[in-house]
Amino acid sequence: MMTKIKISTEYIALGQFLKAADVIQTGGMAKWFLSEYEVFVNGEQDQRRGRKLRIGDKIEIPDYGSFEII
Repeated sequence: MMTKIKISTEYIALGQFLKAADVIQTGGMAKWFLSEYEVFVNGEQDQRRGRKLRIGDKIEIPDYGSFEII
């Protein structure tokens, strides 16, 4: 099942997304999380916490789930 994450701005950074999706507890954990876990944005692996996610982007994190930005 895909979890939908609603944003009210043009984009959200990948690090901010991880916190908004309750994958991490604090923004400071983003760098560590991205170095330890595979994160796929629209099917491509990405480790940049500043990666801009826009409406329609799909994020997959094995063992954590699938997410869509709405």
